[in-house]
Amino acid sequence: MPFAMVATEDIEADLEKYYGEEQVTAVIALKVDTKEADRIAVRVSEFPTMLDVFLVTGDTDIIAKARFANYKELKTFVLQSLMPIRGVKDAKTLMVVTAYKEGGVAKETGS
Repeated sequence: MPFAMVATEDIEADLEKYYGEEQVTAVIALKVDTKEADRIAVRVSEFPTMLDVFLVTGDTDIIAKARFANYKELKTFVLQSLMPIRGVKDAKTLMVVTAYKEGGVAKETGS
């Protein structure tokens, strides 16, 4: 088996073990066909897991914030719901480790 595939499987196993069945918040950066950006942003915003969807400038075209029941749901959503949308070229998923302010409300830090 190629090294990259083994490394990816190891990372997947570690992520599933670490996050288990805990709720996961993710920020997803999408690179899309720019002629299709508005249509894709509207389509992404229709998913109930999406909290926020923004059309942005720069290397990324759409930024979306979403919440999932667990890591496995996040992975399945990206692979089976987002990537098949016509015009989506790439997705980078960032899982939130700690939220210090969310929805305009600062979180208790305990310090």
